[in-house]
Amino acid sequence: MEEHIRSWFEEHSRIVAQFMASQAAQMRMAGQTIAEALQKGGKLMLFGNGGSAADAQHLAAEFVNRFQFERPPLPALALTTDSSVITSITNDQDFSEIFVRQIKSLGRAGDVAMGISTSGRSLNVIKGVQAARKMGLFTIGLVGSNGTGMIEAVDLAISVPSSSTPHVQEVHIIAGHVICHLVDMILFHIVE
Repeated sequence: MEEHIRSWFEEHSRIVAQFMASQAAQMRMAGQTIAEALQKGGKLMLFGNGGSAADAQHLAAEFVNRFQFERPPLPALALTTDSSVITSITNDQDFSEIFVRQIKSLGRAGDVAMGISTSGRSLNVIKGVQAARKMGLFTIGLVGSNGTGMIEAVDLAISVPSSSTPHVQEVHIIAGHVICHLVDMILFHIVE
């Protein structure tokens, strides 16, 4: 068992090191873009399916409440939390429209939309970022290495060099935390 544990962490560490080497500039750009949008009165909208839906909620909470330091709340929302909206859209339209309809309702030019998909092939997430982009929102995609559909649909792709769903999800939450930290540093001049 210990060998399996060691192997998991070694693979995680290898992926994180590769990710950091190839995606640091993209995370910096994401942090700067979100901070600028928030400074101008915009908001951050996050969405995904399954574990990525949970990541969207987790990251929205970091912005709205606090991350590492006390600071004013920041406008962010997860489009994965309103079961009545999601089920009504699924029932009356189609599951692939659940984020599109919410973005059309709540999004404004100058906002940022962040779609999260480990595969990068989730149709509802791709359609959500496409709709956001058409409306003038800046779009960010957190994806895995097979995420061509999502990568082509967003303004800025942050791609984990792995196709292993658990490892991609592990790195997505690290990337989200780094982006939150960068936004706090920019907006509140917080330096550790």
